[in-house]
Amino acid sequence: MCGIIGVIDRRRQCMDGSKIKEALSQMNERGSGEGAGYVAYGIYPEYRDYFALHVFFDNIRENKVALDAELDKWGTIVHDEQIKTYEQPNIRKVHTPWRYFFRPDRSLMPKSTTPDEDIVTHLVMKVNTAKNGTLIFSSGKNLGVFKAAGWPEDVADFYRIQDYKGYLWLAHNRYPTNTPGWWGGAHPFNLLNWSVVHNGEITSYGTNRRYIESFGYQCTMYTDTEVVAYLFDLLVRKHGLSEKMAVRALAPPFWEEIDAMPDKQRELNRAIRLAYGPALMNGPFAICVANDHSLVGFTDRIKLRPLVSGELGDRLYISSEEAAIRRLEPDVQDIRMPKAGDPVIGKVYA
Repeated sequence: MCGIIGVIDRRRQCMDGSKIKEALSQMNERGSGEGAGYVAYGIYPEYRDYFALHVFFDNIRENKVALDAELDKWGTIVHDEQIKTYEQPNIRKVHTPWRYFFRPDRSLMPKSTTPDEDIVTHLVMKVNTAKNGTLIFSSGKNLGVFKAAGWPEDVADFYRIQDYKGYLWLAHNRYPTNTPGWWGGAHPFNLLNWSVVHNGEITSYGTNRRYIESFGYQCTMYTDTEVVAYLFDLLVRKHGLSEKMAVRALAPPFWEEIDAMPDKQRELNRAIRLAYGPALMNGPFAICVANDHSLVGFTDRIKLRPLVSGELGDRLYISSEEAAIRRLEPDVQDIRMPKAGDPVIGKVYA
């Protein structure tokens, strides 16, 4: 189940959220009304140089004071405000969404060489593992995640998604199976500039979780999708792999396929499998991953979940269903069904 869809404009031409709302609602039979969400890149140009932290507060008066104090230890709150929401009859507002624009301050950490991204990651993990009524669910630059427990159209109207304009969008309609439907468990999942939507089940979650936590990440959302965002951050940002090589590590060819490859390809693929064995993901899944300059879609190694892509001009579309893509762009061309494990990748031109 679950419906996923993403679109990227390679020239960074912005689209408002009205069409992505319609496209995701096209796949309502893939959801259960227990979770939906959107992420858009390019929506905060006036604060593009700061980390945009989207937060759920259980109790705004108690929780915000504590988070403000924690952020002040590590940097400067440039601006913060409540995220505008609009009451919907089918959504029970159990959290208050808030956003901060935050800049780590190295002068508060004399002689520290820790990158800003690692400081923000530390803050996200520290706040979320404390489980004290505060959840940071989005932490990248010039992007924002908007999610809740509800149907796609209700969640979109709750945040007025149509008022935001981005050059890259991801959206997800959830059908929870192993975990309950709740606001934090809705997709997309995000860390820094990485955002993930996922259809299916990662049966290797235990192994993947132990592996990623050995590098200091902490999984707090009780869902297998969370680990995917952390794995991409580790493999691409920290280890320097390309998006294509990261997919090769997470959904590699079978050993018999590797053995039949030409020498150079065989050695490369053997090295990736041996180096990143605990990162290999098993189970039926289709995944879309985005960062500030790319959109990637891929499936498990035998494609037990559907994934379709299409293009028109500078835009690449990826979804669970062709019908959803055509709702987003009726004139879409070059419709394809990528092979199992082979990524579909769209990147901005500059």
